[in-house]
Order: sequence, then C-alpha cells, then structure tokens
Amino acid sequence: MSIDSTWLRCPNCFHDLEPVTDRVLGCELGHRFDLSKHHSATLLPPRAPRTIGDDRQMLEARARLLDSGAYSPIADAIIESMRSARSPFDTAGDGSTATASAAGAPRIVDLGCGTGYYARALASAVPGSAVLLADRSPDAVRAAMRAVPGSTGVVLDLWRPLPIRDASADVALNVFAPRNPAEFARIVRPGGLLVVVVPTATHFIELRRLGAALDVPDGKAELVTAQFTEVDFKAAETTRVEYPLVADTETRALLVDMGPTAHHRSGAEREAASDALSVTVSVDVVTFVRATPTA
Repeated sequence: MSIDSTWLRCPNCFHDLEPVTDRVLGCELGHRFDLSKHHSATLLPPRAPRTIGDDRQMLEARARLLDSGAYSPIADAIIESMRSARSPFDTAGDGSTATASAAGAPRIVDLGCGTGYYARALASAVPGSAVLLADRSPDAVRAAMRAVPGSTGVVLDLWRPLPIRDASADVALNVFAPRNPAEFARIVRPGGLLVVVVPTATHFIELRRLGAALDVPDGKAELVTAQFTEVDFKAAETTRVEYPLVADTETRALLVDMGPTAHHRSGAEREAASDALSVTVSVDVVTFVRATPTA
C-alpha cells in the first residue's frame, strides 16, 4: 500500500484509519474504504454534497499555465514565507532550509491541492517531506499525486470535518481554496505553520473589466487574518505578490479557463478575454503559526 495512513482518520466516526489489506483502509468500528487504482482514498462524510470540485478541463488549463512559470513568484513567496516564519523550518547560514521537526523532515498538507504545483515546489525546497494532497476533485488528486511522487492523496470535503488526524501536519497550505479555520487549527500541530494565499482586489482586474473573471472583494487578507486568529493561529507575516503577467492570447485564455468563471462565460467574453493585454496578478501570502498551549 503506497498510501500513508498515519495522516488519516475515519470520516464517519473519527477513529484512526489503518491498512486492512493492500487496497482497503479501515477503522476499529468496521468502516471500510477502498483505495482507487491510483492509490488515493475517497474519504467523504455521510451525506456529503454531490460536488466534484474542479473538472478536467479546468485542471488542464491550470497545469498548462502553471507549468509555463506564470505563477512562479507566488510559489517562491510561499517558500520564503516558510523560511522566515517561526515554523518547523530553520534557515541555515547558507540559505538552505532545514527542519527542526523531531521526526526529521516535515509533514506537509496541501488543502485544496489542485494540480499539486505549490506542494511540488515546497517539497522540492524541503527534500524528504511527507506530503498529503487533499482536494474535492478526484481528477485534481490524481494530477497532484503525479506531480509529487511518494505523496498521499485523499478526496475530501474541505467544508466538513476533515478525515485527517489531530496535530498531524507541521505545515498546511491553502492556495486559492476554501478555508475551514477550526479544522485547519485541529490538524496543524502547535508551533506548526499555515500559509494561506488569497487574491487581492486588483487580481485579474483587466479581465474583470471585460466580464471574464469574478470580482474579488477588498480586504480578503484582513478577513483571513481575523478568521484564523480566532482559532489560535498567530499572524506572522503578510506578503503582497503583485506583477504584470506579460502573456500571449493563449495564456490569457488559460487564466480564464482555469477558474470558476469558465463555467459562466459567453462566447463573446471568451473572445474579449483573449484580446492582447497585460494582466495583473496580485495576491497576499498570509502566514500563521499555530499557538502553543501554555502550561
């Protein structure tokens, strides 16, 4: 069994999941979950909504855009945030990243992993990390597992209690994905790190003026900070990453097709979104440290 069950708990009763056979996970109360042929686990709670997350077309567009390096400054900012924050990482004098985790390499969970682009960047920066890739979309989990060899993949619902064990993550990522503050606090160990990436009000502003992207309310970073400080995360740093993306018409089409607007655009909007223009990429990388209980 390639899946690392030490991450996982039963979505029905919250007892730990363990291997039953090489293709089945189970808990002590008898709940059983088959692994897919790709060795991922689907751990949805009872009566979970019938949503499927990002579809294959959106994921393919996102993969093509990310592989072009268009969002590499965001990935670089995530890595730098982890190096500079109080976290399971220490920055050595030579600029390399080492872990202070007692178990050795850190345990990283990407909550809303998409194609696995950001988890792959972080795992490359911290070799030997144990990585859990979590998303509502089975297609996303499969793609992310291909991007991060040796990772564990799970299909779950981020809005519900997570099938992830208490304090099992040293680091959690949440990039352009739904947020569940109380559950994130439960799964990140005291002293562990959470990095949340949210768009600013100027993100894709040129596309929004054409009706080809959804509006982004101002102050999302402040809202995120308020949400997570209420559940015992300490705000460590907020970094603004903003730059003009010089892109051809194909790349601008990918920017639209990789997001939720792809489901709602007319043909005229698709054509307008492909006109020659520079697009602003603007996000806030918000870093938190999980509070350590006082004696």
